[in-house]
Amino acid sequence: MARLEAMRVFVKVAETSNFAKAARQLFMSPPAVSRAISFLEDQIGTSLFMRTTRSVKLTEAGQRYLEDCRRILADVAEAEAAAAGLYARPTGTLNVTASVLFGQKFLVPILTDFLDENPEVTVVATFVDRVVHIVDEGIDVAVRIGHLPDSSQSAIKVGAVRRIVCGAPQYFAANGVPKTPADLAHHKIITSTSAFASHEWRFGGAQKQSINVSPRLNFSTFEAAIQATLQGWGLSRPLSYQVGPHLMSGQLQTVLSEFEEEPLPIHIVRPAGRRPSAKVRAFIDMAVDRLRADRFIN
Repeated sequence: MARLEAMRVFVKVAETSNFAKAARQLFMSPPAVSRAISFLEDQIGTSLFMRTTRSVKLTEAGQRYLEDCRRILADVAEAEAAAAGLYARPTGTLNVTASVLFGQKFLVPILTDFLDENPEVTVVATFVDRVVHIVDEGIDVAVRIGHLPDSSQSAIKVGAVRRIVCGAPQYFAANGVPKTPADLAHHKIITSTSAFASHEWRFGGAQKQSINVSPRLNFSTFEAAIQATLQGWGLSRPLSYQVGPHLMSGQLQTVLSEFEEEPLPIHIVRPAGRRPSAKVRAFIDMAVDRLRADRFIN
């Protein structure tokens, strides 16, 4: 069996932690997958997996080999793409990710326009409220809100947003306006249990502080929390872009603005160290121009 094909099988088994699942995803038989792993182990001279009746786990050598296999397979894919002319014009599948609300509000119109301009490209957009590992999950371009700790990514800043406390005018008319973060203890709080949400509300300004709120209303999505805030039930703490139109229309009002933390940057990121394909370059160029021109994030 060709070693490169065996490496692809090995990576899939490592990602699924299951020989049978890897076989189904690769459209191979389970014995063929087992033979590919045995072939690699014979070539290397060590075990790549610890196998039990219930689980498959990488050995220490297997973990190191996994990183090398991913790098080698990426290099091969890049060489094949260059030979096929994929760096000359946008073609193929573009994998993009962003948080749910940001993707829906900002990326959907960019993606549809991008597809209209590039008929040979297909887009797979993954909008999830978690940090996606762009290399492991095969992502070409991601939009990240917040400071970037990972220096292995190429990043372009396109804007910034603020974490704000807001409520509807009718709520403030009935319950008063908090003057300090400590006053939030006397107000009805709405939160979301989605990723990135927290009951610890941090504030900046002249004196940084953290307040642990006690929400009476918890939703599984940001959208629902914002809707309850619009109805005047209580206060919530979304990112400014999530409620930008509502703030402009006066449906919501911000409070405690002088205590806000520093704005959070928004970046478009892609894996660094490799020449981006034409589809990636074309999409990033369009997205940077459009996002930098949007008033709700700049």
